Amino acid sequence: MLNESILVVDDAPDIRAGMAEILKNAGYHVDTASDGQEAIEKLDDRFFDVVLTDLAMPRKNGMDVLNFLKKHSPESVCIIITGYGTIKGAVDAMKKGAFDYLTKPVKAEEVLIVIQKALDVRQLKRENLSLKQELIHIYGFDRIVGKSKAMQKVFQLIEKVASTDSTVLITGESGTGKELIAHAIHFASNRKDRPFVPVNCAAIPEELLESEIFGHEKGAFTHAIKTRIGRFELADKGTIFLDEIGEMSPALQVKLLRVLQERKFERVGGVKTIRVDIRVIAATNVDLEKAVRENRFREDLYYRLNVIPIHIPPLRERRSDIPLLIKHFMKKFCADKRTLVQDIDQEAMECMTSYAWPGNVRELENIIERMAILANGPTITIDDLPERIVGKRRGGGYALAGDIQNLAMLAEEGFSLSSAVEQFEKTLILQALDKTGWVKNRAAKLLKMNRTTLIEKMKKQKLMTPKKKSAKGTDKKAVSTVN
Repeated sequence: MLNESILVVDDAPDIRAGMAEILKNAGYHVDTASDGQEAIEKLDDRFFDVVLTDLAMPRKNGMDVLNFLKKHSPESVCIIITGYGTIKGAVDAMKKGAFDYLTKPVKAEEVLIVIQKALDVRQLKRENLSLKQELIHIYGFDRIVGKSKAMQKVFQLIEKVASTDSTVLITGESGTGKELIAHAIHFASNRKDRPFVPVNCAAIPEELLESEIFGHEKGAFTHAIKTRIGRFELADKGTIFLDEIGEMSPALQVKLLRVLQERKFERVGGVKTIRVDIRVIAATNVDLEKAVRENRFREDLYYRLNVIPIHIPPLRERRSDIPLLIKHFMKKFCADKRTLVQDIDQEAMECMTSYAWPGNVRELENIIERMAILANGPTITIDDLPERIVGKRRGGGYALAGDIQNLAMLAEEGFSLSSAVEQFEKTLILQALDKTGWVKNRAAKLLKMNRTTLIEKMKKQKLMTPKKKSAKGTDKKAVSTVN
């Protein structure tokens, strides 16, 4: 039996009944309606895979049914049944979204073929949509996590430049996700079905980079035993991504400049000019303007590359994105590694948010992967964090929310002064209490305040005296800070 459901709509009882019998015999689930009004009422109540409707009917006609489907059930397939005198109306219906039309008298074989074809086309569209969503998941925006103003600007730039062929220069520190941005631009462009070819200019030895990019002819040098196609040729009709472009030698910069200007080159050892249709995206963690001033990078090449600049801010300048990234990577690695870790407690989250992240998103991703495997329970705590992230917070003291410089730094997305002051106050109180063994009189003197004021602040911050070990090693009950 087939699972698809079909609604037959016709004001002629014999045609309606005959069509229903044909479809039921073929294994479809069938319902009927005597006119457009009854059809719309049934469509409003349940979903039909296919609607087979007459064009001319009382109350509401076939066009009314089609318009209802387009608005309320776009996944349903509409097929028009018409007489010879109303074929023009059926053609108009197809222009407005009907899949096909059948002329009366309708033959059983014909209607079954058209319905199967309509269902096949719909299934193909679903598969294409599923594939597109899978590719978006791999290379699209959903992997670029961030709601900060800085990242929203990046997303807006990607959307604006993706459909063009303009050269893009992506700048940012190592680990910020420059290649991910390049992938997103390519996938959102008209070239998404063509190759995306990356080249890491820093990873390939200088003497081999020219051959890698442009290719070489057989016999061009000692070990050139056969002709090799270069990355530019492989990227024809697609996108070439030149990562770490700031590490390219001056001699190769000259040749790259010609390709950007003329979209043509010769293989190493060759004389034949090869033309390519490519989109160039470059990336670097080097300050190219400074490199130009120091004569380490050609000024004319810099301006050729810097047509559309996109700067990826470091993680320390978009701290509001850190909790989102932590949840994103936690979900990813928990699925991949089949671990039980599902959450992170507040203290561990505060440590992660206040840490400077010199390795940016790549460092954060690696840390989450490690903790997803090594954490002691379903919730990540401060005890699971690496020592460099915890800093002085565990044991003898507490870090000043990252450091005073980070507290004072205004990120692009703004900064909550009251929250920062409250966190800073809490940190100083904890440091004073740790130094004095949680003796409130001594801690208050260190902070140059009255003991009663300190106790009030501790109550407000919900700070509790740590548990103490008894002589037998058992924990004594924690004492409230108000004592």
